[in-house]
Amino acid sequence: MKKSKVQIEGMQADVLSLSLDANFFFERAVSSLDRNRYDKALKYFRKAVEYEPGNPVNHCNMAGILSEMGDYEASNAVLSVLLRDIDPSMTECYFYMANNYANMEQFEAAEEALITYLQEDADGQFLAEAEEMMDLLQYELQRPTKLKSIKSREGMIEHDLARELLEEGKFAQAVKLLEDIVAKHADFLAARNNLALGYYYLGLFPEAMDMIHGVLEQDAGNLHGLCNLAIFLQREGSVEELDKLRLLLRVVVPFHQEHLFKLATTMGILGEHEAAYTHFKRLLKDDEVNSDPTLYHYAAVAAYNTERYSVARALWRQLQKLDPNSGISSFYLNRMDNYELQGQYPPISYHYNLPFEEQLKQPEKWENGFPPEIRDNPLIRSSFFWALRHGDHQTKLQVIQALRLIADREVEEALLAFLLVPEEDGYLKDMAVLVLRSLGVKGPIPVWKGGTTTMVDPSKTSSSLPVWRSEWQAVIDLAVKRIGKTSDLQLQHDIETLWVDFLTRLYPDIPTMAHIEGWAAALDYLTAKMRRKPITYEEVAKRYGISASTASRYARRVNQVCNVKEKANRTFPFVQ
Repeated sequence: MKKSKVQIEGMQADVLSLSLDANFFFERAVSSLDRNRYDKALKYFRKAVEYEPGNPVNHCNMAGILSEMGDYEASNAVLSVLLRDIDPSMTECYFYMANNYANMEQFEAAEEALITYLQEDADGQFLAEAEEMMDLLQYELQRPTKLKSIKSREGMIEHDLARELLEEGKFAQAVKLLEDIVAKHADFLAARNNLALGYYYLGLFPEAMDMIHGVLEQDAGNLHGLCNLAIFLQREGSVEELDKLRLLLRVVVPFHQEHLFKLATTMGILGEHEAAYTHFKRLLKDDEVNSDPTLYHYAAVAAYNTERYSVARALWRQLQKLDPNSGISSFYLNRMDNYELQGQYPPISYHYNLPFEEQLKQPEKWENGFPPEIRDNPLIRSSFFWALRHGDHQTKLQVIQALRLIADREVEEALLAFLLVPEEDGYLKDMAVLVLRSLGVKGPIPVWKGGTTTMVDPSKTSSSLPVWRSEWQAVIDLAVKRIGKTSDLQLQHDIETLWVDFLTRLYPDIPTMAHIEGWAAALDYLTAKMRRKPITYEEVAKRYGISASTASRYARRVNQVCNVKEKANRTFPFVQ
């Protein structure tokens, strides 16, 4: 049977107050682990237990080492003492015991320990692994597991779906699902952790912090919660609080793969590259996960950021074999060559994708939307949603226009929420409505403007006129269509605004719209001039299939009513 691993628990906050001698032996144990000297690590962890026998983490670490060494019976003896005499609330120890019993082929005892874990553990920290073990035990015992209830199982299917949505960058959908789960199961810490991440990715920072603090109030040593909090604090710039958390995370030694990977990536993001490299190096020695291409990239980045350049090259070359089509390894190997020539080695991000600016070097790809590597990248999507909430005016404008190129349900929901934020600029909301129109959103939607909520139909041009005729809309539609798909939303907005201003000033004495090409050409010409775009009447006339004199006549009429020339001259000279 394949050897299972028992996690050595991460250090709790109170470990920082250990006596110097206990801490000394702990550090010696960790150092021995890094060199794969389990015999010495066991010796030092035993010493740590002697100096502080009431600390459950020391016992759990010792049990983990014994399990790694194959002494499953001794490991379970330590775990039994821990549960009976030191901390009965550490229900995860039952899961560790089940692993040990299974490795000793004592399947009845393994089943009993596993059932106890599933019925008592409220967090569901190892639920996926427990269900996998349950399948194994059912096969070995040739009967169903004697299980009445799983305390943390409710909501797990929905939670798995939510995790998939997060990984796909569909944050709004994931958040809705996770909110429902948390409302029903307030003690479902994994769901609360992921909900905090969902809020964070959407730029809802206060909600993210509240949720993660709630997790840590229930379980102060929750490693996922601590790692998430560290990332949030770094984004918030809370240096003092983050430094305290760094000290705690530096001494955590997880043995469970998922926890080790989480801690490794977190330490990398925090700039703790030496710790990240140590953790990734240990993961690379694990046959169960060392075929994952992303692991080689993360390890290569950690090696690079700790000036282990030859190691980084070797890891990226290995990545090239595992994932030859991504182009990531080639990109970073070439970048290293350039850095070597320059004699400078700036830090590299841990994210498993080409840098955003590199992907945007071929804008011709965007005519019909972003390429999939941009559109479906969770990092890029979260950056957009974060900027929509927290960027300056120009950044928000750029993001709104970029979201049109992603064009999915997630974007639609984000923009609908944006329209209801009272403090957001009205011009930006107009841009958001234009994007929603391009997404095909119809029917009235609520928009907060002027201290009240107004229902707006994105498919129609907004105006204060008592009526809006189809032929008026046809002029705008024609102008926008002839401008082309590569035009920006600001230009479309300027066309609509100019046309509504013209009609409003003349209403009700609005001329007939028998020649919509002429009016559309006028809007095209005048907005181009207002934006200092070089254009002639001949050029615009050709675009609309009319004569230059016709284009000139209609443009003069609009300018006469709206004083376009005078308005434009306040900002820049009008060019005839």
